[in-house]
Amino acid sequence: MKSKLPDLKSNTQNSLPLCPDSLLLLLRSCRTSFSRKSDRPVILCIGTDRLIGDSLGPITGSFLLQHGCPCPVYGTLTQPVHALNLDVQSSVIRRRHPNSPILAIDASLGPGSRIGALSLHPYGLQPGSGVHKRLPHTGDISITGVTNSESLHPYLALQTARLSTVIKMAEEVCECILSCLL
Repeated sequence: MKSKLPDLKSNTQNSLPLCPDSLLLLLRSCRTSFSRKSDRPVILCIGTDRLIGDSLGPITGSFLLQHGCPCPVYGTLTQPVHALNLDVQSSVIRRRHPNSPILAIDASLGPGSRIGALSLHPYGLQPGSGVHKRLPHTGDISITGVTNSESLHPYLALQTARLSTVIKMAEEVCECILSCLL
């Protein structure tokens, strides 16, 4: 899904710490780029429940639904959006919500000192890049969380991430999103 926001380079200079004020600002600026301002954002939680370090998206999606998120949420523990179905789910989202901005959420690997860090980006993301997969760019804005250290063996890093860290991060993302939308 091509972003409808101004083209910004995907680097850390354009990322913000995750907080309700920053998220609200990006959501508002995102809405002005779309034809109907009344459309709520779609939340796309990417990842799989089969790797702890890649489960940030599905856990967040499940938490959002449990807490009554007023926006459409795609990607949960029971119905994850991952590499094998991302194209199909992206088509469904574009068809069902053609005028809605998409907030994409995904896990990432990074420096050990950043494990547990959440970042908000004024651009979409390239899911699977940490494990050398070529998946379509998705989202208009995004939230990423560092679940474990970068490694020569990224799948091992995703398998050995701490569940408590991922759950804490998912709770923080959920709380931030709900505080903006409710």
